[in-house]
Amino acid sequence: MTEVVLAPPATPGVAKTVNVTAKAGLVLLLVLALLYPDLGHLRDKGAGVRAVGYPLASFAVPFIWWTWWRERMAFPWIPDLLVTITCFTDVLGNRMDLYDTVVWFDDWMHFMNTGLLAAAFILLTLPRDSSLGRVVERSLAFGATAAIAWELGEYVAFLSKSVEREFAYADTLGDLTLGVLGALVAAVVVQRSWRSGRLLDPIPPSSAQPRLAGAS
Repeated sequence: MTEVVLAPPATPGVAKTVNVTAKAGLVLLLVLALLYPDLGHLRDKGAGVRAVGYPLASFAVPFIWWTWWRERMAFPWIPDLLVTITCFTDVLGNRMDLYDTVVWFDDWMHFMNTGLLAAAFILLTLPRDSSLGRVVERSLAFGATAAIAWELGEYVAFLSKSVEREFAYADTLGDLTLGVLGALVAAVVVQRSWRSGRLLDPIPPSSAQPRLAGAS
């Protein structure tokens, strides 16, 4: 008797289009921010650090996939999109001056972007049958570490030289809390999506099992 193995649903074409568009938009916005820092609202906000770090982050998944994973898994469009969106929305938010004009925007970005990065990490490293407890553990470990790393980088890049540094302690505590909450929400959303048959493509190389063409 031959066992039929159903393939997981393919990544929607719109996700691929948005991913490529966001990468192109990110590069364009960073170039404009370097050439015209006042226009990008990034003067004294670590424009140079962002110009180096964000392209490295947004192209990290393609690099890792091409170097180590391309023979064992399809390209992870969704995780790559989640990473790219975190970089793109930060630069776009500065370009639109949302950080200085919308009171809650900075808090939302810490919550959302840490959650998106945690979701990408889960999708790239955990098998799809993982328990909620395991997913939460992985997400919190990554999310808390990422939130701390961001706050340290933010302080070194520009906050230590800014007049806002006197308020940095309270702001940092709030940002860390929101980042951890974002990671927690991401864990629940991803694990429930797996249980309902979504976000199954592709399977991480570490958890992929060899498949036979047929079994009797």
